[in-house]
Amino acid sequence: MGHRGNGMNMLQSPDRRMKSVKENSLRSFNAVAKFPIDFVEFDVQVTRDDCPVIFHDNFILTKHKGEIIEKRVTDLTLEEFLTYGPQSDHENVGQPLFRKTKDGRIFEWKVEDDAPLCTLQEVFENVDHSVGFNIELKFDDHVVYQEADLTRVLQAIIRVVRDHARDRPIIFSSFQPDAALLIRKLQSTYPVYFLTNGGNEIFSDVRRNSLDEAIKVCLSGGLQGIVSEVKSVLRNPGAVTRIKDSHLTLLTYGQLK
Repeated sequence: MGHRGNGMNMLQSPDRRMKSVKENSLRSFNAVAKFPIDFVEFDVQVTRDDCPVIFHDNFILTKHKGEIIEKRVTDLTLEEFLTYGPQSDHENVGQPLFRKTKDGRIFEWKVEDDAPLCTLQEVFENVDHSVGFNIELKFDDHVVYQEADLTRVLQAIIRVVRDHARDRPIIFSSFQPDAALLIRKLQSTYPVYFLTNGGNEIFSDVRRNSLDEAIKVCLSGGLQGIVSEVKSVLRNPGAVTRIKDSHLTLLTYGQLK
């Protein structure tokens, strides 16, 4: 499965492969589609005016008059969002993109093969139809979402999927348990997976803190299965049997794979 297309960008890394193609871009998705893979994974958020866009981080950064300006992606309109980074119309100059690492360092988002930001609809229209999509429903870990807010976001995503998916294989996934459960209620066409790091990081929502809690989430809402950080599976191999006995599918991610 192609993670954010041809791989995530780590701007602080000395490894050129981590800065080759812009993650979560049409260029990255089509680059990985040339390989024998079944699915490409990407992160979807919804703008203030209800347009699903492809972007991983909760905040988008630029620099103006020497000062870093940080805005929440979901507070932007689509028009505002698309002003960041390279522009599809080469006569226009976009706002320079920067990225903040987990430890707070800020890097200019420079890669060897850059590309414009894009919408979910553009991904359906422009990525090789032979590749399935793992649509990760991206939410902020530090925000408590009301059901009405989740419903608005998820319905916007479902509309685009229903209008453009045709027979392309689709799965939904999310670290946000309520979002995973709700999108299963809102549609039954496509399978839904609950993402978890299985206790490698502790959250206030206990449903996110172990594989056994993930099993409970899946069984309570009729989800297809679990996508777990591989370290939690290696640390707790007995959970694999419990997942299998619960008739759930188990997928893994992580650097130890």
